[in-house]
Amino acid sequence: MRESVQAEVMMSFLVSEELSFRIPVELRYETCDPYAVRLTFHLPGDAPVTWAFGRELLVDGVGRPCGDGDVHIAPSDPDVLGEVLIRLQVGGDQAMFRSSTPPLVAFLDRTDKLVPLGQEGALADFDAHLDEALDRILAEEQSAG
Repeated sequence: MRESVQAEVMMSFLVSEELSFRIPVELRYETCDPYAVRLTFHLPGDAPVTWAFGRELLVDGVGRPCGDGDVHIAPSDPDVLGEVLIRLQVGGDQAMFRSSTPPLVAFLDRTDKLVPLGQEGALADFDAHLDEALDRILAEEQSAG
């Protein structure tokens, strides 16, 4: 069984009302973490930055504004599903990205073929992978601090 889905999309990084530039963003979905998608932003001159958030949030955000906390996703125009805005926030800092909707929908469709929405918990080894991931995160935090 294939264990991941990957795509690269060009998004606009909206620096201000007047300034934006296009960057490649890698989208990744893995069966070992079936509830999440990962977006890796390749900003010029910086190391890539990866954000992980719920796949369902991205699915919902393509059609309507949604999100709490650090991640908000919404169509740029609710009447036309042409573009999606993704706002990421850490503390008082935020970054805004705009993507064409079709490549996101195509990616999400491929994830749904791998693991249908609502069937994530049916993966037999999900709990084991979750335990391994939590152990790894705790070990990284302990070694860093």
